[in-house]
This record gives sequence, C-alpha cells and structure tokens, in this order.
Amino acid sequence: MGAFTDLFIRRPVLASVVSLLILLVGAQAGFQMQIRQYPNLSSATITITTSYPGANADVVKGFITTPIEQAVASAEGVDTMVSNSQQNTSLITLNLRLNANADRAVTDVLAKVNQVKYLLPREALDPVVVKQAGESTALMYMSFNSADLTGPQITDYLSRVVQPALQTIDGVASAQILGGQNFAMRVWLDPDKMAARGVTAADIRAALTANNFTSAAGQIKADYTQTSIDALTSLDNARAFAQLTVLNRGDALVRLGDVARIELGPESVDSSAVFDGLKAVFIGIYGTPTANPLSVIADVRKAFPNLQAGLPAGLKAAVAYDATEFIRASIHEVQKTLIEAVLIVVCVIFLFLGDIRSTVIPLITIPLSLIGVMFIMLVMGYSINLLTLLAFVLAIGLVVDDAIVVVENIYRHIEEGMTPIDAALKGAREIALPVIAMTITLAAVYAPIGFVGGLSGALFKEFAFTLAGSVVVSGFIALTLSPMMCSRLLRPHRGDSGKKGLAERLDAVFEKLRVLYEGRLHRALDNRPVVLLLLVGALALTGVFYASTPRELAPEEDQGFLLTIVKTPQSANLDYMEQVTGNLKRVLDTVPEKDHVFAINGSQGVSQGIAGMILKPWGDRERGQKQVLQGLGPKLAEIPGGQVVAFALPSLPGSTGGTPVQFVIRTAGDFQTLSGVLDRMQDEARKSGLFIFTDGDLKFNTPQLEVKIDASKANALGISMQDIGATLATFLGGNYVNRFSLYGRSYEVIPQAPRDFRLSAEWLTRYQLRTASGALTPLSTVVQITEKIQPNALTSFQQMNSATLSGVPFPGRTLGETLDFLKAKAGETFPEGYTYDFLGESRQYVQEGDTLALAFAFSLIVIYLVLAAQFESFRDPVIILIALPTSMFGALMPLNVLGFFGAASINIYTQIGLMTLIGLISKHGILMVDFANNMQRTQGLSPRAAIEHAAGVRLRPILMTTAAMVIGVIPLITAAGAGAKSRAAIGIVIAAGMSIGTLFTLFVTPTVYSLLARDHRKEKFD
Repeated sequence: MGAFTDLFIRRPVLASVVSLLILLVGAQAGFQMQIRQYPNLSSATITITTSYPGANADVVKGFITTPIEQAVASAEGVDTMVSNSQQNTSLITLNLRLNANADRAVTDVLAKVNQVKYLLPREALDPVVVKQAGESTALMYMSFNSADLTGPQITDYLSRVVQPALQTIDGVASAQILGGQNFAMRVWLDPDKMAARGVTAADIRAALTANNFTSAAGQIKADYTQTSIDALTSLDNARAFAQLTVLNRGDALVRLGDVARIELGPESVDSSAVFDGLKAVFIGIYGTPTANPLSVIADVRKAFPNLQAGLPAGLKAAVAYDATEFIRASIHEVQKTLIEAVLIVVCVIFLFLGDIRSTVIPLITIPLSLIGVMFIMLVMGYSINLLTLLAFVLAIGLVVDDAIVVVENIYRHIEEGMTPIDAALKGAREIALPVIAMTITLAAVYAPIGFVGGLSGALFKEFAFTLAGSVVVSGFIALTLSPMMCSRLLRPHRGDSGKKGLAERLDAVFEKLRVLYEGRLHRALDNRPVVLLLLVGALALTGVFYASTPRELAPEEDQGFLLTIVKTPQSANLDYMEQVTGNLKRVLDTVPEKDHVFAINGSQGVSQGIAGMILKPWGDRERGQKQVLQGLGPKLAEIPGGQVVAFALPSLPGSTGGTPVQFVIRTAGDFQTLSGVLDRMQDEARKSGLFIFTDGDLKFNTPQLEVKIDASKANALGISMQDIGATLATFLGGNYVNRFSLYGRSYEVIPQAPRDFRLSAEWLTRYQLRTASGALTPLSTVVQITEKIQPNALTSFQQMNSATLSGVPFPGRTLGETLDFLKAKAGETFPEGYTYDFLGESRQYVQEGDTLALAFAFSLIVIYLVLAAQFESFRDPVIILIALPTSMFGALMPLNVLGFFGAASINIYTQIGLMTLIGLISKHGILMVDFANNMQRTQGLSPRAAIEHAAGVRLRPILMTTAAMVIGVIPLITAAGAGAKSRAAIGIVIAAGMSIGTLFTLFVTPTVYSLLARDHRKEKFD
C-alpha cells in the first residue's frame, strides 16, 4: 500500500483533482435525486365493495362475500384477505405484500371477480374494485362548506369539477368524496294513500321501469345523409315523475304524485361531515402505491388556487389536513441536526488537536464523503429521505475517523522530529492497512441489511448502503487527500522552547493521560481474572437487559395529528352519531394545542365515524402529541352515548391502519361461540392494566326483525314469495329502480317509504299486497314478525370466520408487551380449533420479529470472517470483537432504565444502532491489535509489552474518534419536533454504547490480547 499512498503525497495536484471530481459528480447526483419521506416502498391495498341494498349480513355473506372470496383468494401478491359482511354491503380488503406488483395484482383480481359475477344476486350492484396505497388515511383532506348550498349540491359540483381535476394529477390514485350526498330522484311512497287507491309497491316499480326508459333509437339514413334519433323516453324532473301513471281504471288514472312525494334529494342520508363545527364535504387525496407523497401533494397545492377561483359563490374550500407537513418538518429537523452535528464534530476535533491546520484535514473529509456518496446513491436508485439523511448524520462521526487516525499518526512522527513530507510518507504507509481494515469492517457491518426482507430491509437498505458508501469514500479520501494535506499543511516540530500554543498544551495533557492510562492498564493486566470477570458480568447483564427491555416496532412520533374512532350502538342512526361527534368536538375544543377538528359521520356504516384533530405546528405548542393524548383519554371516556378512542397514526409506512393492537381470532366454528371467546379475551385485556382502550368487532347487539311467511295461505291467495320480498324491498330497502339523466350525468331513481311510515315493526304488517283476485290484502295476512338479535357484522380473515380485538396500549406500555399478553392468554383460554393472527401495526411488529436480530448475528459472522482474512488469523478477530458485549451492555442499560418509565424501547431504530456499534467498537480493536502485532514483528516485544505500548500510542485517536461519534450524535438525542423520537432512539444507543464500550475496550482488548494473541516475534515484517 506504500506505493499507493506515496503517489498522492508526491503528486498533490492529482490528489486534489480526484477529490474535486468526487465532489462534482456527487453534487450533480444530489440535484437529480428525489426527496421523499421514506425509501420507495410499494404498499398497496385492493378493496372489493359490493352493495346489495336491503340485504342483511347473512345474505350478503352467503351470496356475495363468500363467492368473491373464493375467487380472489389465489390472486397474486396477497398477504391477507379480510372481509366484512353487514347490512347492505360486502367489503373485501386484500392487503398486498410489501413491494408486490400492485398493477398485476389488481388485474388478476378484476379477472377473478368477473368470473363469479354471474353467481351474484341480480339485485346486487356490480362489485367495485379499487387499488390504493396501503395507508388507511389520505395524504390530504380538503374540506368544502357553504351556508347557501345543500350537501347534494356541493357533492354534485365536486364530482363534476373538482374530483376529475384532482384525479388527473400525476401520482393521485383517487380523490374520494367523503361525507357527500349524491343527487337522486327520491320517490317517497305513502302506504295509506296507496292502499286507498288500490296501488301496490309492485305497481310503482313496474310504472317506473316502463315509463322512465333510456332508449338508443338509432338513426335514419338517406341517399347522402344520415340523421340520429333522440327518443325522449326518460324523465328528468320531479314534475314529470309526478305525472307518471301507475294505475289505469277506465277513466280513473292514478298518478305517481297522488300516492308519493317526489323530490330531487340526497341518495343516502347515512353519512355527513363536519369541519370546525360547520357541515362540510371532504375530498381525500390518496396516492398510488409507488408515488412520492411530497411531489404529489406539491402538485395538488399548485392546482388548489385554480380550483378555489372556480368555486361557485358561497362555496368555500380549505386544506383540512396535509400529511406531508410532518414529512417536510421531519426532513427540515434532520437537516438542522446534520448541520449541528458537523459543527459539533469540528469543535471536538479542534479541541483534541488544538491546531486549525490539523483540524481542516479531517474536516474536509465530511463534505467530500457525504456529497461523494450521492453518486453511489443515484446509481443504486436511492432517494434523499429521512433514513438516508439519518445515515448522513451518523456518517459525520464515522467519516472523520479514518482521517483522524491518519492525521494523528503523521503528527506523531512530526513530533518525533521528522519533516511533514517524510512523516506523511511513513505515517500513511503504517496506517494504510488499518484504515483499509476499519473501512471494510464498518462497511461490511451493513451488508447483511441488504439481504433482509420485509419492512426492515425495505426501509433500512438505503440507510445501510448510504452509510457504508460514505465510509468507503472517506477511507479512499483518508488514503489519498489526507496524507497529501498533512504533508503540505502541518508544520515541522519546533522543539520544547516553542511549546506555547494550544496544540502543545493539549499534547502535554494527552501525554499525562497516556501515562496515567498505561499505569492503570499495567495493573489491570496484572489482575486479568478480574477484568475477565467484569467481561462475563457485562455479557450476562446484556442478556438480562435485552430480555427485560420493552419492545415495539417503532417509537411513537409526534406527527401533529390524532385520529379518533367513534362507535355508537348498532341501532343508532345518523342523528345519534352527529350528537356524539358534536360532544366530541366540544371536548377537543378544550385542548390548547388544537388547530382544526373534523369529523366524518357514518364512515363504515351509520353507527361508526372517525374524527381528526390537527395540532398546531410543533414550535407553537408546549405539549407534545403524546402528552395531549394522555390528557384526552379520561375526557373521551366520559363522552355519553358512544365509545370514543383517540390514537396516533403508525410511525412507519406499510400499516393497514386502525388501532395499534389488532388481534385476530380465527375459527371454522360459528359466530356465537366466537363472540364468547372474543368477550373473554377482551375481559382479560381490560383487567390486565395494559390497555387504555379495547374493543371487539363482533357483537350480538343488532336488532333484527324476522318475517315468517305462511306459505300455504300466501299460495292460496295467489301471493308469491317474490311479491312479498319485492314489496318489503321497495318500501324499506332504498334500492334504485333505474336512472335518469340530469345535465349530462345519470342519477338513481329510488322509491322508498319515508321514515314516518317505517318507524316500527307494526308498519310492516300494513303494507298492501295484491291477491290473485285483484283485491288488496295487508302483509299481516300472510306473515308474522318476531324480533331477534344478530351480530353487527360477519367478518372473516383468510376465509375463516374471525373476530378482531382492537386496543390501544396504556401510556408507558409498549406494543410488544400487549401482544405477548394476548398470545399468552390465547394459549390458556382458546377452545380447540381456534387460532390467532394479527393485522395492521401488530402484524408488522410480529412479521419483523427478530429479523434484525438475525441480521445482527449475520453481521458478526461477516465481520469475523473479514477480519480473519485481513489479519490472516482466526484469533485476532476474536480479540478485536471481544469487547463488543460491553458496548451492547452500555447501549441497553439506558434503554432498560428509560423503558421502565415508558420512555425507551428496543425497536427497529435501536436495533440498527446496535448493529452500528459492531463496526464502531471493532475499529478500536483494529487500531490496537494491528499496532501491537507490528510492535512484535519490528521491535521483538512480547505480546503483553506490545499491547501495552500499542494501547498507549493509540489512546488519543481512539478517544478522538469516540468523542467525535458520541458528541456528534448529541443533536439526535436532544432533537425535538417532527420525527425526533426515532432519531433520539438511535442516538441514545450509539452514545451510550460507544462511551461505555470504549471504556471497557481500553482494558478488555489488551487483557484478551495478552492471553490469546500469537507470538509474532519470529515473523519477518514486510
């Protein structure tokens, strides 16, 4: 390696040009890279929604959900299939595997759904298949409200003008209208008037079908011309519908207006939306699975002023929620942390070297390495995101290490009286192999992450290779530019008479520290059993700390937004739901940190709603999101009439949404028994004290009227089952008969009895049927009505009957603790044939499991093999890595202590920090072992004498690199604002692990070396 380093020292222009090329190429690459929140992940969900108005849950499950489930179960790329069958609606959700081909999957699903459409009931609407990003919340919610326009008018305008404009923006998967009310021709039937005039529901449907007909009449063709024909066979206004004849008895005509009230009104009144107390309609912007949220929302915001300018008078628009505000704030905070870390590391280096010239040399490495690695990132298709920026922050302390070691070694030779050029030549030759060894070792630490699957691999692959790439670039610069700069910038040694500057005083301080350390080390080597006992004790405590520290997937981030789920009794209507969410708003209005509040009533059925509270910007509030949530809990529990729970959104991408805990109970048995098992698990969860909220999605609390038909009597009267079913569906179902055209759009025609004529079961018996003789008879003649209780919905998971226990961990408790408890209770209480699975964030946690722990073990093996190859020894890697458990002990100790108070945990970020420590601590061992081996070869020292001398000589660079790394991550630990929790987690691990690990390394590594090292005195040094 001497010839390589000599070349750049003797040719300074070449060294400068190479470094400038690295800078220019990296800068050009940086301008071409995308800025994102996370690496490019494809997390997609496919939903299949089928409406069957009037049908109960049993009918929906048997005739719609099950056939479709069986067809799409084998679709490509599906991870989980969840279905929900309830009154009127079947919803099947296919959650795709991470980075699965969503386009191919949705094509496969569409083909399979079309194969079974012929099996579905004729009255059911066609299944609607929608593909969108896996996240359950939209990237942005826009609110539209007006004091002058009605809900249907606002919805109609949005569907005609705003929604199409938004959906043409690149990266927008869908712009969903939430809380809207579509226009429909509502035909409100009066059963009393119908009975008085001899009209039945069948007459109404037949008249609407026959007289509101959309025709395609064709065209006439002459010799040289052709003319199209428009036959006006359809109706287009309420007056025309009112004139429609439903019964003709000679001179007596019964028109639709005689027995019904016709109006252009809302298609459904089962949902509504509110923004800051005002009735509104929302549009949710959902991105495609591979879209960059920042660029998508930036384009939406560009289009927003034009949309506002074109709004009708009285209609106002506002951005209710923008998820990218958190992303932008997080990126800004990391960029600020990056600058702070650079300044801190510069100060540390200066305080250790005491000389501006010496400080500049390792300082130059920082921009060259961080900018130079961008070319590698661009070639590999990476982006600038939170994790690659975090890699930059950690790299600051790493990339200066090699340069510090080079500068310190050359500076040591200058102090011995050599000229700067001679010192640079000799020092670079001496340190070249250790620098290469440290560079390869640290880069190799992250190689296993590149082969990790799942969320961990998808997220941290770019982080790992960015960090490894920056270390490789810094190693190259340390062997090319740094020695050249030392030969030109460092001054010759001035002798004892000139020692008056800061550098000389620091040299004296470190010399005293070296002498003190060597004395302590000598005594430690005289008492090696004590040192080994401390090592064994640290190793044992490391295992205890790892086993007892709380676990979670990722720390809860302050995203400035709290989502609230509101559940009311299954029999509640929209008025009831609006009253509960109104009470919720009054509670949220008392929160000082509140900025905006919105609610969507009837989000998944009329008895369930969601609400969101957007908090003020991070700098404008005193409390964080977690503190706000803790204060809200008791207040939400006191809201009457419903069950209300607030929780934070998942910190990592890929979750399917919902509460953090989603424990799925599966069985092939019946729903009644399943409900009992769910209730027992929920009782155990409540008594555990681990949950602030629990809820089950299977409840036998839905009242249902069962219409029992006397088939013999019906047949005798000439009344068919179809007559009875169609009559009930017409009066009660709310299904449409056909469509009519209005200003170029088609809308449904829906006959139904108004609420006053379907208030109770007694009304059902008064609806009239026509017998074979033509006379009318009430329904009570042939039916009996009984009341019973049914489940609120019939759900399945992977085609098995299922019930999901949802929950939110108590503040201070982690997701891992709650899931461990539920798994243990399931083993104790589940009957035979029952199993469990997970959804949402819980599934992510379980799937990731020990993924990074296995990667950690693999990293150790890779490092050991790399070191063995470099040192041509199987012993030396053991000596180098022997102090690693002490750094793990140091890292886990604060996590364990803080975890007791709910302030820290073992998570995906801390595990990455632990892997980073492998490379950091091994660098200390490499410096000492390599130098000690050389001392044995060149000076004939014994292993003990060689390691004592090597440890003393390498003390200063070891302390410098440790201080640069530890103090460099202080901005991560003290960070506040968006995304601070994850940065603090990795910062704590590295700072504590490096500090305590370095302290132990200074004594443990020499001790083990003196016991295990080979005798190199007989080897010839090359």
